Amino acid sequence: MNDDVFNLTPHDIRKQEFRKSLRGYETDGVEDFRVRAADALERAIRDRQVLEERLSALTEQLRVFREREKAMNEALVAAQQLRQDTRAAAEREGQVIVREAQAEAKRLLDEAHAAQTAVQTKMAETERQFQQYVGGFRALLERQLAELRALDSKRD
Repeated sequence: MNDDVFNLTPHDIRKQEFRKSLRGYETDGVEDFRVRAADALERAIRDRQVLEERLSALTEQLRVFREREKAMNEALVAAQQLRQDTRAAAEREGQVIVREAQAEAKRLLDEAHAAQTAVQTKMAETERQFQQYVGGFRALLERQLAELRALDSKRD
């Protein structure tokens, strides 16, 4: 959605004033709808903020895991150089350590990728739900406008 087109906040909904007319809508109904719409928008905004914070935390965790992987790869190079200078027994032990470090790095990366995918899926679902809500709200408003236009055309 393009934010430059229309930016609606819960505050905007709560503060929106409507002109009163003889054949207008029931004030209590309009006010109740405004409150519910503002509350729903606030919940959606809070949910999105929570997901963005979680994504940020997981992104940071992924960065840390990548730094660990880099450090492990540097340790691997050092272990390979050390291996050349040690006895055959030390070489076998170094290889075991390297395999364990690689398996751990792969496991950590797989977990981070899975967590990132889950967050992205949840964010996409939340965005879809928000778009669906906005579309439904827009359709409601368009129906209401059509009814108002029909009322206006009957008065003329």
